[in-house]
Amino acid sequence: MLEYVGGDPLSSSSWRKFPNPVFQRSNANGVYGPGHNGFFTSPDGTEDWIVYHANSSAGGGCDMNRSTRAQKFTWNADGTPNFGTPVPLGAQLAVPSGE
Repeated sequence: MLEYVGGDPLSSSSWRKFPNPVFQRSNANGVYGPGHNGFFTSPDGTEDWIVYHANSSAGGGCDMNRSTRAQKFTWNADGTPNFGTPVPLGAQLAVPSGE
């Protein structure tokens, strides 16, 4: 994750890179290579969701075996996102609030 810290946004010195990924694979849940994400808000505006794609095997690549996934996320006290751990494929999730 990058954070804009001021100055010329085209200059690398205007950005701070966080030391750790904010969303990464979960061996325990069989989620590998989560990426290319987007965001949406629930219909009633009370929840934030991440939509992304991932593989169900460690050897998977950027091919037709990737699947689209979505899950709710929250915010940390410092204003950064808390995406949690990618949930397993097929996990039962509550629908976005207001749906």
